[in-house]
Amino acid sequence: MSNRCVVFCVLLAGFCFISWKHSLIGVKDALKLAGRGFIFLGICTWLIYMFPRLNYFFFPVCQELPDSPLLESNRQKEEQVRRAQQHQHNDKTSDYAESVIKPRQSVLLQQRMERYHRMTGETWKLSKGLPVGGEEDQRCGDAGVDENPNQGARRRRKLLQTVTQDPVQQEVPKQKKVIVLPDEPSVDTEGVVKIALRCPSGRTIYRSFLKSWSSLLLLDWMMKTGYHPALYTLCTSYPRTVLIAAADVSLEEAGVLTNTVLNVEEKEPSIT
Repeated sequence: MSNRCVVFCVLLAGFCFISWKHSLIGVKDALKLAGRGFIFLGICTWLIYMFPRLNYFFFPVCQELPDSPLLESNRQKEEQVRRAQQHQHNDKTSDYAESVIKPRQSVLLQQRMERYHRMTGETWKLSKGLPVGGEEDQRCGDAGVDENPNQGARRRRKLLQTVTQDPVQQEVPKQKKVIVLPDEPSVDTEGVVKIALRCPSGRTIYRSFLKSWSSLLLLDWMMKTGYHPALYTLCTSYPRTVLIAAADVSLEEAGVLTNTVLNVEEKEPSIT
């Protein structure tokens, strides 16, 4: 192939030389003509080179290769393995939900229902009561055979009244605690800290305390605001920690050293 190219170039050069000798043009015109010829050949070569690529770019040919039986079998095996793993994960998820999540949710729901009924004074809803045709009817059915229907109905009505009667309260009711907070110290007093109480309703109240005072004053302040310590607790913002409140623990010992923001958060019922 290289020999043919060399021979072709030699013949082309000889032809151009002979044509130039017998022509009337000069050297400069011959060089210009040769340059234009080379430029024309380069443009033609570039067009021939780019035409298939431009054609493929504007008119792409999508040819689907046939799947071999080996690839198809491997794909089916991978699909079967994937489905088996998915079934295993689904079984584990359902077992965990049945054995852990649902019992925990039922216990929390039962505790919240008991707490709600105690707060609303409807503790009678927590009892199972007497089923129809059970112990109540047995008590009412112990009457003599000789009594008439009116006497039996009167006796059963009295018995029901005695059964459903509220028990007599034996204990003396506790007196309501009167909360009295000390006066706020002045700002220039030594050891004064300003505490912001952020309530669940979105309200924020402020008050000044001495670091030497007892930390129980914070619970009294929270209770006076309307949040009982039996249902709510005080926590610091960052890092979130529950504030230790006791009679023998001062605010400084509880960690209140500077101006602090405390959040009133609802206590979560403990799972037993």
